[in-house]
Amino acid sequence: MALIRRRKPIEPSKTPVLREEGEEEEEEEEDNSKNKHVKKSYKKSKPKWTCLDNCCWFVGCICVTWWVLLFLYNVMPASLPQYVTEAITGPLPDPPGVKLRKEGLKAKHPVVFVPGIVTGGLELWEGHQCADGLFRKRLWGGAFGEVYKRPLCWVEHMSLDNETGLDPPGIRVRPVCGLVAADYFAPGYFVWAVLIANLARIGYEEKTMYMASYDWRLSFQNTEVRDQSLSRIKSNIELMVATNGGNKAVIIPHSMGALYFLHFMKWVEAPAPMGGGGGPDWCAKHIKAVMNIGGPFLGVPKAVSGLFSAEAKDIAVARAIAPGVLDKDLFGFQTLQHIMRMSRTWDSTMSMIPKGGATIWGDLDWSPEEGYIPIKRKQKNTDTQKTSQDGPERKISEIRRANYGRIISFGKDVAEALSSDIERIDFRDAVKGQSIANTSCRDVWTEYHDMGFGGIKAVAEYKVYTAGSILDLLHFVAPKMMERGSAHFSYGIADDLDDPKYQHYKYWSNPLETKLPNAPEMEVFSLYGVGIPTERSYVYKLSPSAECAIPFQIDSSADEQFEDSCLKGGVYTVDGDETVPVLSSGFMCAKGWRGKTRFNPSGSQMHIREYNHSPPTNLLEGRGTQSGAHVDIMGNFALIEDIMRVAAGATGEELGGDQVYSDIFKWSEKIHLQL
Repeated sequence: MALIRRRKPIEPSKTPVLREEGEEEEEEEEDNSKNKHVKKSYKKSKPKWTCLDNCCWFVGCICVTWWVLLFLYNVMPASLPQYVTEAITGPLPDPPGVKLRKEGLKAKHPVVFVPGIVTGGLELWEGHQCADGLFRKRLWGGAFGEVYKRPLCWVEHMSLDNETGLDPPGIRVRPVCGLVAADYFAPGYFVWAVLIANLARIGYEEKTMYMASYDWRLSFQNTEVRDQSLSRIKSNIELMVATNGGNKAVIIPHSMGALYFLHFMKWVEAPAPMGGGGGPDWCAKHIKAVMNIGGPFLGVPKAVSGLFSAEAKDIAVARAIAPGVLDKDLFGFQTLQHIMRMSRTWDSTMSMIPKGGATIWGDLDWSPEEGYIPIKRKQKNTDTQKTSQDGPERKISEIRRANYGRIISFGKDVAEALSSDIERIDFRDAVKGQSIANTSCRDVWTEYHDMGFGGIKAVAEYKVYTAGSILDLLHFVAPKMMERGSAHFSYGIADDLDDPKYQHYKYWSNPLETKLPNAPEMEVFSLYGVGIPTERSYVYKLSPSAECAIPFQIDSSADEQFEDSCLKGGVYTVDGDETVPVLSSGFMCAKGWRGKTRFNPSGSQMHIREYNHSPPTNLLEGRGTQSGAHVDIMGNFALIEDIMRVAAGATGEELGGDQVYSDIFKWSEKIHLQL
């Protein structure tokens, strides 16, 4: 019997639907239109590439490139840079440590390093919630990672209290201790490291070297009030002298550290509680020599522009390249305003305001450097009574006369005009207006907000400021800052140094209002670079928008076309080390302290050692071994050798006495100062 198969019934949902060709085409068109609609909606929902994304990628590319180059540099054979350099320039000289060890020099006098402003590391010990995880991490120095990770939090913790100049509530930032405090400022960027390494080659070690680190943001006396930094320096010098056979210490301050140690020498001899109670012969017993590197003894005009508009030549150039970027609310972070708010709480910056007024820095019609022409120097000037510009004579009339005494001029025409042609309206009694800042930028408070347009206009209409009126200007635009600063620093010239008022600590860091210690055997050196254009005076203009921006800025369009012009980008330059003019570094050793003067009653020996700047010949040479730049000079072989010879027992005369390339003696003679 045949089997009968039953066909399984087809479920309704799976029943095939027969469609005609036209119907299938219609459905395909519908599907395609739906897909197109989905694609369009997808395109609309895709985020746009913003300016912020561009900036983040740009910063990221720079960081990646930097780290790749740093990695390649670290993995290359150590001998490769030297091999390439020697192939280009010939055999390199031995480092000073190797050279002097071959000569038989050995460690003798203990050495003390005194860092300057910004080069010493600072670390966090207590902070607000935004700084969680940063305990004992460096906020200043090192990799600066927190600057771009949490910039506003970083600014908050790096600022001091605007009323006291000390710690804000709930924040404690303290100086790093030991040689690591200032050996490197950032990875690969040395400060004291090269000098330390060379000293180690002739036998120095940590027990004979001491880094006198301190919080460089504080006023000098407040470093003792808060951290007892001056007492620590005193104790360490006494210990090092006692444990090294009674050999006196060689002190090596750099930059603002020269002013700090000048303050220390008065503090250590002054009676307690204001001073250290060491007695009038403490320095004579404990110090062999003070070798100041790039010391701004009479201040720097760069400090004025920094306090006035939070800028200097470098910032002005950046503004010209990218107009408005630094003034805009970039990433919600108004860069220059925050820099100004932070730096105006650092009392130490006021220690470098020019001292001596018109007597030292000149006035509307005169300055010591008048007639200076930047020319290349090839030979040192060993005769202290001659100038070093012995090249071909040039007619000064060919170049516009630079009025260096006019530290701030509003407009290039004002900077160049005859003083009799300048009409000025005094700003001192001007009535300040209401706040010009709107509510959107009040979060970045600067003291300019309290001036109003009337106060800003009065400052600009005064037109030109000399060293004699700079203090009045800063008191007008930044009264809170200057009120604190006036309690800790002074900028005049003493009529009578025996007046009891000069026993106050506010005068101790001004060489024109204090005496060197009674230490006739102690030698004082001024070691500094020359041959680099250095900021001396500025051409300013009103900022295009003063509502949220700082109302004044350097006029980077002010320029001269002459090759030998001293005016570039709104900045007049003179000879110096790029930061400190020769006049500030050299005058006291050239004249103010030379011989027995009222500022140097015991007649301590003075020596000037200038180092003519020579840039590196190629990139592999790094920052160069003959640099005269303000920080790079710390790697200058000639300077390091001079320091090492003195530390090993040599005197200034045995080094060869004065080594001068600039016109410092000529300029000093033009300054009529009672000695």
